[in-house]
Amino acid sequence: MSELEELHRRIASCPDCGLCRTRTHAVPGEGPPDAEVLFVGEAPGFNEDQQARPFVGPAGRFLDELIASIGLRRDQVFIANVIKCRPPNNRDPLPGEIDACRKYLEQQIEIIRPKVVVSLGRYSLAWFSPRDTISKVHGQAQVKDGAYFVPMYHPAAALHAGSMRKVIEEDFRNIPAVMELARQSPPVQVAQEPEPEQMRLF
Repeated sequence: MSELEELHRRIASCPDCGLCRTRTHAVPGEGPPDAEVLFVGEAPGFNEDQQARPFVGPAGRFLDELIASIGLRRDQVFIANVIKCRPPNNRDPLPGEIDACRKYLEQQIEIIRPKVVVSLGRYSLAWFSPRDTISKVHGQAQVKDGAYFVPMYHPAAALHAGSMRKVIEEDFRNIPAVMELARQSPPVQVAQEPEPEQMRLF
């Protein structure tokens, strides 16, 4: 059993917060262990909870379209969430739930070592960069913790507001250039965490 499979087995039976009592299945995430790109959403929804797979509902279908639009397949990227179990009635994750799950996403990043990390939604952005607001930094590449980091709106936003679809599609078009940059030159982060404006690449 690989290191990633072992981690996902632990996630599947995790008892570390109250969501273990209300979930149908934990949703560790899926994708190759050497994926260049890691997408991180917020939390599983109803369909994900039923199937134990991330992004398989309507927002997931849009994410699949977005991934295809930049010349990638779903099985070439890794898709995970900040928390691994569905909050009841799809409510927002609670701080204690995010803290309980933090170790799992940290370990996934350590094992996969993606070149590019794409956060999807405000809770995912806050996990990586709590000082930023998504309306100000979406679609703009930064350097964080040895990887290029690109914050995006959650695909579900396009399902609730049609005008968001174009914004998300345009932001996604930045990803291939960031991937190419990551292949050519390892990211170098300046000392002392700067403001996001100072780290923007695009």
